[in-house]
Amino acid sequence: MLQVLPALNAGGVERGTLEIASALAEAGFRPLVASAGGRLVPGLERLGGQHVSLPLDRKSPAALVRNAAALERLVRAEGVRVVHARSRFPAWSALLAARRTGARFVTTYHGTYNEGFPGKRFYNSVMARGERVIAISRFIAELIQARHGTDAARIRVIPRGVDIGTFDPAAVPPERVATLRAAWGVPEGRPVLLLAGRLTRWKGQGVLLEALARLPAPRPFALLLGEAGRGAFAEDLRRQAESLGLAGDVAMPGHSDDLPAAFLLADLALHCSTDAEAFGRTIVEAQAMARPVIAADLGAPRETVREGETGWRVPPADPAALAAAITRALALPAAERAAIGRRAQAMVRAEYTTAAMQRATLAVYRELLA
Repeated sequence: MLQVLPALNAGGVERGTLEIASALAEAGFRPLVASAGGRLVPGLERLGGQHVSLPLDRKSPAALVRNAAALERLVRAEGVRVVHARSRFPAWSALLAARRTGARFVTTYHGTYNEGFPGKRFYNSVMARGERVIAISRFIAELIQARHGTDAARIRVIPRGVDIGTFDPAAVPPERVATLRAAWGVPEGRPVLLLAGRLTRWKGQGVLLEALARLPAPRPFALLLGEAGRGAFAEDLRRQAESLGLAGDVAMPGHSDDLPAAFLLADLALHCSTDAEAFGRTIVEAQAMARPVIAADLGAPRETVREGETGWRVPPADPAALAAAITRALALPAAERAAIGRRAQAMVRAEYTTAAMQRATLAVYRELLA
C-alpha cells in the first residue's frame, strides 16, 4: 500500500497519513509513503511505515512527469497493489503511475479546493478520479458530486477521527491545565473561550474579537491558540484587540503541544471560520474533551455540531450573533453546559474516532483488492 503526498510536516493530511500507516502495519500490510520528507518521517518509521523520498512537493510539468516515472518504478519494484493519493499535484503523478502499472487508485478529497481561475476545476478533478474517492464529510461528498459529477457509488464518506485515548478528560491531570493557565496568563474566576486554529483571516479570529468587544465587562477571557499563518495577520489581530480595548481580555500564545489540556482550560470552544470547513477537526477534539462548542453554521460543522444537543451554530462572520450565543451559553447553569459537553463527547466516541477512520479506510483497500 502506497500513500502519496507532497511532504511529511505538520498538518491534518500528514497526521492522517501516519494514522493509516499505523493501521496498515498492525493489519499485516507493508505501508509505504512517498513524499519529499519532513519532520514526521521518524514518527512514520516508528509506526512501521517505510518512507521513500521523492520531490513530490515540486510543482511543474517536468516534475509531474519525472515523479510519475519514479512512482511507476516504485510500484513495480515493491509490488504495490493500492496507490492512495492525498494531495492534488502529486495525485496527477500517482494517477499516471497507477494506470501504467495496473495498481488500484484511491484518493482522499481533503478540502473544498478553490476554483478561482480558469482550469482550476480540472486541476482539482484528479482528487475525484480515484476508483474510490474518500470524502472526509458528507458536505465534501456532496461537493464532489456537484462539481465533478462523480458517481456516488465510488464515494466513501470517512470522517477524520480523534484519538480518544489522547483526547480524554480523564487522561489529563489537573497539573497540565494549571501549567497552561500560568504560562498563558489566563485569569482565575473568568469564563474562558478557546478558538484553536492557525492564525489566518478565514479562521475568524477577528470575528471573535469583534464579538468579544460587544460583551459587557468583566468579559470572558479569549485564547486565540495557533501558529501564525502567512503575512502579518497575527500582528493585525494584536492591533485590533488593542483598538477594541481588549488588551487584557485576549491571549495569543501560539502553537500548543497540549490541546487536550487547553480544551479543559476553556468553558466554551469556538469555531468562527468564514469559509466552509471540509471537516473541522478541532471541533470534534473539543467535543471529545466534553467541551460545548459554538460553531459557524456552514460546511461540515453542521454535521458535528447538532444545534442545542452537542453545541450551537451561528451565522458565519456575524459578531453580534456570536456575542449573543456566547452570552446565552455562559448564562446556562453549569450542569446544563456540562450535559451538552457529555452528549458531544458521546457522539465523538460513537462516530468520529481515529480507530473508526482507520477501519473504514482499510475496508476501502480490501474492497478494491477483493
